[in-house]
Amino acid sequence: MNSAIGGASPHRRGPAVAVDAVASLFRLAPSRGPRWPVATQAAISITVPIAVMSLVGMPQLGFQAAAGAFTALHVSSLRPRERAKVLPFVALVLVAATAVGIAAGGSMLWTLIGLVVTTIAASVFVYGFALGAPGPLFFVLVFGLAAHITATVPDVDPVVFLIAVAAGCCFSYLVALTPLLRSHVRREPARALREIMPGPVWDEKALTLLVRASTVAVVGAALGVVVDPERAYWIVSTGVAVVGIAVERRVTVTRGLHRMVGTVAGAAIYPLLILVPWGGVWLALLLGGLQFLIELVVVRHYALALLFITPLVLLITGAATGDIGSAAVAGERIVDTIVGSTVGVLTAVLPRIGGRGIRSS
Repeated sequence: MNSAIGGASPHRRGPAVAVDAVASLFRLAPSRGPRWPVATQAAISITVPIAVMSLVGMPQLGFQAAAGAFTALHVSSLRPRERAKVLPFVALVLVAATAVGIAAGGSMLWTLIGLVVTTIAASVFVYGFALGAPGPLFFVLVFGLAAHITATVPDVDPVVFLIAVAAGCCFSYLVALTPLLRSHVRREPARALREIMPGPVWDEKALTLLVRASTVAVVGAALGVVVDPERAYWIVSTGVAVVGIAVERRVTVTRGLHRMVGTVAGAAIYPLLILVPWGGVWLALLLGGLQFLIELVVVRHYALALLFITPLVLLITGAATGDIGSAAVAGERIVDTIVGSTVGVLTAVLPRIGGRGIRSS
């Protein structure tokens, strides 16, 4: 999910930053080209596993596999042949985050430790190789979902869970490569992998974002102990989403405001959605529709995207844990988002780290 908020001078301070952040809620960012291809890929990646597994009587496997749909959301700006080279690494890290979440899920202490370690490791991967939007967000979210499901759902087979997510990643990868079915797309020039992912290179931007995301991980996990340890992953994932991929303070403040407003609006919609007894294929279609809308609007208006993101994640989490009918969780997500967004925004006051293009061999 790419940011809809562009860069700006880091020297703007105080009231001007706040005014601009509020004003951004009432305008759309310029279009960056057609979004329907990646929106369609994202929708198919999440709809098909849930629908197919529901039809064969194993819906829980479908919801677990749906976590792999996040694969197709990464490096969407690259050409298809270049995405084919990068996305396997994204899928591998998603599966690794799932494995760590499954392993840590039985212990609250290890879950919190794993949350911090996974966030920092995912940030090293994303920022070191300059993968861009959506940043480390989904690696943290997948870890949290895996740990939460492992801890709350009885009789979850860890091996089957991991295989389901890996299968979802593979399916999402194949869907992302469907443009290669067209001959003219296959003929497009493509850079070598070492050109697409040079590094890791630790310049000022990468180091600054890594420090901010790491700070969010540590502080967010600590605050999660106070708020509710089982929800710490949502606080941290919200914080790293606010940190995003830009170092400008105006951008961070704006993303934080959009995250709060969009989540509150999305949480208000969720109780209305669960009035309908969604299930099986119908739930799969609903989730696919929400994912399609998210990818259409996220680059133009982040808060509007959160209007759909919030019920999407709540529905997936509820369906995977068998608690899809609980409206109380919407209120919890509002609290978690306010806490996480605040932490993310506050990291913008940290000084930038003066990297000099440091390359790790």
